Amino acid sequence: MMTLKMLDTKLDSIPVSTAWNLSWLAEAKGRQELYSNRSPQKLKTLKEHALIQSAVSSNRIEGVEVKKARVGTVIFGRKLLNDRDEEEVRGYRDALGLIHEKGCKLGVTEKTILVLHKLARGKVWDAGSYKKEESDIIEKYKDGRSRVRFRTVQAAQTPLFMKKLVADYQKVLNEQRIPPLILAIAFNLDFLCIHPFRDGNGRVSRLLLLLEIYRCGLEVGRYVSIERLIEQNKERYYETLEESSKGWHEGRHDPWPYINYVLFILKEAYRDFERKLQSTAVQKGEKSSLIFNAVQNMNEPFKISMIKEEVPGASLELIRKVLKNLQAEGRVKCLGRGPNAQWKRLKPVK
Repeated sequence: MMTLKMLDTKLDSIPVSTAWNLSWLAEAKGRQELYSNRSPQKLKTLKEHALIQSAVSSNRIEGVEVKKARVGTVIFGRKLLNDRDEEEVRGYRDALGLIHEKGCKLGVTEKTILVLHKLARGKVWDAGSYKKEESDIIEKYKDGRSRVRFRTVQAAQTPLFMKKLVADYQKVLNEQRIPPLILAIAFNLDFLCIHPFRDGNGRVSRLLLLLEIYRCGLEVGRYVSIERLIEQNKERYYETLEESSKGWHEGRHDPWPYINYVLFILKEAYRDFERKLQSTAVQKGEKSSLIFNAVQNMNEPFKISMIKEEVPGASLELIRKVLKNLQAEGRVKCLGRGPNAQWKRLKPVK
C-alpha cells in the first residue's frame, strides 16, 4: 500500500536514528536466548502479567474498560460476563492466545486479519467483516468540538485496498531489500490509514504488530505488554500517527515518526524485560548470601525452619537449593528426611 510502495520504490537510505534503533534491538534479540533459559517460574509469571495488561490496556486505549475486581475472572475465568466491555476484553485475550499459540504459522492474510477482528470484537454484529459505511477518524475535544483527524479509505474501496495491502506486504518481504521490522511497522501504518473496520481497528493493528514482531524474532511481547507501553505513551502514539498519515492518500507522507515511535516502544519493552529479570537475579543473589551466613552462624544441628526465621524473605525452595549446593561441596550433611530433618556443618561455610 502507500507506505510499502514508498519504501519499495523511493527508499534511498534509512534515517540514522532508525538505524541506531534497529541495531539496539538486534543486540537485544541476541540476548533473548540467554534470558529464556533463566528463571522459568519468573518467565511464567511475566507471561501471565503481560497477558492481563495487554488485554486490558489495548481495550482501555479505545475506551473499553472493566472493573479491577473483575479482571482476573474476565481474563482467566469461564464464568458468564457482565457486559459488552468484558466480552471485548476476553475476546482480545482469545486473539492473543491464538497469536501466542500459532505464532509465525499464522500468515498475514485477509483471513487472519478478519479472524483477529472477530475474536477481538466478540459477538458484535459486524465482527469479522469490513466496514459498510464511512468511518473517518474523528478527534473530539472536551468542550464538545470535533475535527476530522484523518479521512480513511472509503467503505466501497476497502476490500480492494486490503487485498492490495496484503499482496504488497508479501512482495516487499520476499524481495528482502528492506529490514523486516521496518516493513512490519509500515504495514501497520497502512492498515491504520485504510481503517478497514467500523470499530476495533486500533486493537487489530496492535495484534498484527505483535504477530509481525514475533515473525521478526522479537519475543519480548510474550513477557512485557507492548499494549501497556503504548497506552502509557498514548499521546505520542496519536501524534506520530497523525504526523505520518498526512499526505498518505497521495503517497507524500512521512512514515518515519510512526516507525521510530514503534521502535522506541520495543526498546522500552526490552529494557523493562531485562530490568525485571536482572532485579530477580540480584534479589536471589542477596538472599543466597544471607542463607550462607545463617548456616555459618547456626548452632548445630539446625533445621530449615531455623534458617527461614533468620532469613524471612527467602523461599523454602531457595534455602533447599543453597543447602543442596553446600551438601554437594561436602560442607553440610542432612541427618534425616522430610521438612523437619536436621542438618550439620562438616566444615566452615565460606
